[in-house]
This record gives sequence, C-alpha cells and structure tokens, in this order.
Amino acid sequence: MSKFFTTFFHHLIIIFSIAYLIIPSSCSNNTCRSYCGNITIDYPFALQNGCGHPGFRDLLFCINNVLMFHVTSGSYRVLQIDYAYQALTLHEPHMSTCETLVLGNKGNGFAVEPWRSPYMNPTPDNVFMLISCSPRSPLFQGFPDKHLPCRNVSGMGCEEYYGCPAWNMMGHKRTGSSSFFGSGPPECCAVSYEAIKGINLSKLECEGYSSAYSVAPLKVDGPSDWAYGIRVRYSVQGSDEFCGACQATGGSCGYGSDGIRQVCMCGNFNSTSNCDSAVALLSSGARRPMRLKMFAGRFGSVLSEIVN
Repeated sequence: MSKFFTTFFHHLIIIFSIAYLIIPSSCSNNTCRSYCGNITIDYPFALQNGCGHPGFRDLLFCINNVLMFHVTSGSYRVLQIDYAYQALTLHEPHMSTCETLVLGNKGNGFAVEPWRSPYMNPTPDNVFMLISCSPRSPLFQGFPDKHLPCRNVSGMGCEEYYGCPAWNMMGHKRTGSSSFFGSGPPECCAVSYEAIKGINLSKLECEGYSSAYSVAPLKVDGPSDWAYGIRVRYSVQGSDEFCGACQATGGSCGYGSDGIRQVCMCGNFNSTSNCDSAVALLSSGARRPMRLKMFAGRFGSVLSEIVN
C-alpha cells in the first residue's frame, strides 16, 4: 500500500504543478487601471503593486475611497489627476489659505525623495508663501552663498496675500517688502519650489505656509480667488517608448520585483518588450483543454490502481 500512496502523491504533485502553469490566470490586460472615488488611476500611476511606472511606485493609496499621495514630506489628498497636462492637484489640511492661517509648524510643506525628483515636482507657476520664519532662516541667510530674496511667482505673492481676512485676525500691519532689508524679516516670504528644492518648515524655521497655483488663462480678482493647493507636474522621462509599444500590443505597463525594470504584462505572461513576443505561448491556449484531459486521465488511472 505504501508503494501505491508514494506513486499517487508523486503523480499528484506533477499534475497540479503543470496545471498551475497552463491554466490561465485571472489577470487581464487592463487590471492596472483602477478607480478611487471618482478619480481614474491610470499609467504612469497605479494602486496595485507591480503596475505603472517604477518612478511612481508606492506613491498613491486609496483609503476609504479617498486617493492619497505619499512622499517624504507627508501625505496629501489628491483632488485631481490631469492626464492631458500631466499634473496632480493636492490638498494639505494644515496649509494656510486666505481665510485661515495655520501656524505652529503643523504643515507638511512639500518635498520628494531625491530618486523621485526627476519624475515630479511642483509646477513653475506654483507659489509657496512661507509664514513667520525666523531671522535665522536660510531664506534670509542664503544657501549658504546665494542671496535669496522673496519674490512673486506668476503674479502671486505676499503683498497680495496680506490682504486676506486671515491676516486681519492675526493683527497684521502691512509693512511692505522693505522690512526684508530693514528692521527684520517679513511675516511672509513667497518663493518658487525650484528656488529652494524643497519646502521643509523645520529646516527653514517657519511657522506655517500657504501654496497657490496659477489658473491662467482665467483671471482672478485677488488672493480670495486664488486656487489654493499644490500643483505637481509629473513626467516619465523621455518618450517612454517601452510603454507605448506595450500598450499598442494590448499589454499593461508595469515593473519587475526589483522596482526598477519595466515589464509589459500580457494577461498570463510578462514580457521584457511587448505582448507580440508572447504570441507563441498565447497560441498554445487552444491545446490546453486536451492537455488537461490527458492529465485527468492519468490521475484517474492512479486512483484506480490504489482502489484495486
């Protein structure tokens, strides 16, 4: 009897091992596209591990139908993904607006990991207004050999921002930008992201910040109409010919287990080029039922030997 059981389990392992390889998986070519709330998640982004471009891995998370964007500076809610203009609009609850100033160094600011910076950064027309910064702040000392004066960005700056109701609640007196060179630093300093390569409130020794982006060609009537939030431009670098070829042959773009190498997911197969390279394997699908019948027959024979 032991011989029969040994033979039985030997064949059983072989049968299930081969069946696992030839039975189609449940994945389809469009499994990488998904949704979170009313936002479509498509290439180069993804929620599933292995999908999308490797430069955007572990970036987006869907929590209770709310799409979150996570980088080294913190987490932000995604309000919109504009695939045509390759931009995301982010919201941060501890960011000051025209109605409310949030101080106490509670805000995230904005900074991305060095390896992500080639793929995404705030748009050039996004202004960051840093509030209540220390006289010792690098903003006023240079970095360290470059003098960095505060300035408007795309027509938006602190002089206009001082007109918001939030400043009245703080008892602000509009002293003008001359205070930068006079008795002390201004209460607000407007800079572009490119100028300082990161908005880190702790390192900049600032109590808070606000962020607004241009909505050109629309005209606005002052800071109360500004679009508050962080507008991030993304790029996959180059023409991304790999993904174009993958999608043209019906595949979904993804990356390997190393988190770097791009792969083309073609249903049951992954390819290092495109789905046409897997045509020979795909064409064998018609013979799978016959193979399964053969294995089933062999499995039945083994059972008969044991029973008899």
